[in-house]
Amino acid sequence: MAMFKTRKPRGYQHSYIYIDERKEKLKKIEERAKRELGLLPPKEIDPEEIRGTFVQGTTHLRRRKESGKKPMTLGVALIIIAVLVFIWHYLQTGSFRF
Repeated sequence: MAMFKTRKPRGYQHSYIYIDERKEKLKKIEERAKRELGLLPPKEIDPEEIRGTFVQGTTHLRRRKESGKKPMTLGVALIIIAVLVFIWHYLQTGSFRF
């Protein structure tokens, strides 16, 4: 029965045309090796290289970032709490007045 076995669409694999990731990775390895041997001066710390390493190290944060979902903001949480308190007060007293 084809109705219960729907085919999944073919996955999309994007390959960069103008960027050779392998070549850039080899260039970074060579540069790091030269720095370790003392042929190049020590590299200064660049905040752009450090940014995002914690997110990439944890699975749940990486999935959240890939999905694009944002955590609930404080304002939304306060509104939900206020509505719940209002409903609780109405159920306790039976009136809308505070």
